[in-house]
Amino acid sequence: MRFCRDEHGRDNDAALIRVYHGASMVSGHDLMEGSARAVRAKTACGIIAGPAFVSAFTAIGATRAGYDWRRHAVSSLADGREGWKQRANFMVAGTLYCIAATGLAQSPRKTVGPSVVPAIILAAGVGLIGSGIFVTDPVAGFPPSDQTPDDVSPPRTQTPAGKLHNLCAIPIFAGIPIAALVCAGSAARRRDYRWATYCAGTAIGMTRTFMLFGTAFGGAPRLAGRAGVFQRLSIATGFGWLSALSLRALRASCHA
Repeated sequence: MRFCRDEHGRDNDAALIRVYHGASMVSGHDLMEGSARAVRAKTACGIIAGPAFVSAFTAIGATRAGYDWRRHAVSSLADGREGWKQRANFMVAGTLYCIAATGLAQSPRKTVGPSVVPAIILAAGVGLIGSGIFVTDPVAGFPPSDQTPDDVSPPRTQTPAGKLHNLCAIPIFAGIPIAALVCAGSAARRRDYRWATYCAGTAIGMTRTFMLFGTAFGGAPRLAGRAGVFQRLSIATGFGWLSALSLRALRASCHA
């Protein structure tokens, strides 16, 4: 049996192919645009996480009786009956950084740096969540306990939760400077010296101020009463860099 097609039928087939091809292109473009929007939304979480975290613990500290931001650690706000506010602050910030890390992992390497950078930021986010789950031990007289008000040294015996809290701080206060150094090296190789300088300065500044925080908590007389100041400087330096990195990635994705 022979099948025949007239010219009109061939024209209809060609038209249908063009419509199908055009619809496929539109659908593909919509998928790509939707994916790009999702990456930008994830990356934006890294911009707001740091400022929101700092603003929250500043407000929480201002309402806690007996809390002195110059002497006491941020983590101490998670202790006591009202500690749920800071615990929630830890976990919200950590969740935002985990989301941001997935967005940064999908951003251009020339903007974010090697793939290890988003991985470290993810670990820092997990560390923040862990800091909210495992509460630090009372220290420096806060919350009020049997310690004297002038005792700034850590407790002699730590609880399991206190030990886990300290472990959760490692990917934050060690991980972020490492990520910044990795970015500095990557940027220097691309001759982006301004960004490289900022990244290196962040790594040095965050590490140095955290060391001063530890020295002050260790009972150094010349730093007595200023442990909280140094910790806040360290947090502001590192989290500010995370906001700058996320903003940099967001701008790059918008111009891609």
